[in-house]
Amino acid sequence: MELTHLDREGRVHMVDVGAKPDTERVAVAKGEVAMRPETLRLIAEEGMPKGDVLATAQLAGIMAAKQTSTLIPLCHPLLLTKVDVTFDIDEDASLIEITATVRTRGKTGVEMEALTAVSVAALTIYDMAKAVEKTMRIGNIRLVRKTGGKSGEILLEKE
Repeated sequence: MELTHLDREGRVHMVDVGAKPDTERVAVAKGEVAMRPETLRLIAEEGMPKGDVLATAQLAGIMAAKQTSTLIPLCHPLLLTKVDVTFDIDEDASLIEITATVRTRGKTGVEMEALTAVSVAALTIYDMAKAVEKTMRIGNIRLVRKTGGKSGEILLEKE
């Protein structure tokens, strides 16, 4: 398998995507923040001392997706056409599931942008709630679907 981010001498380089056709591209990523039921309840009821945790995490995730190329060294800067960050509160498992959907029309995919959005939204939840609970766990961050480009649609898990 050829490693696309290495040149013939094994040095790191940014992939040239200039000859690739523009296609509609979508990536969906998910992640979770697990916590005590009391902490989850405070977040759901907007009772945290720092304010509305989920609204702040949503904005942080959107902003992070837009900054991915400044955080990940070999990512191309992309014109994103849509970033959506949503949350599902699972009281039985005592966690918040984060979903980020990112869209563009371009030459390269938006998987890294979706994963970055989920990661930063999770970190923001932790930051906003750590005064109440320091034992929260961030995890299970993964790509669940991507479409567009040469590989077409790839569904890694049911959404």
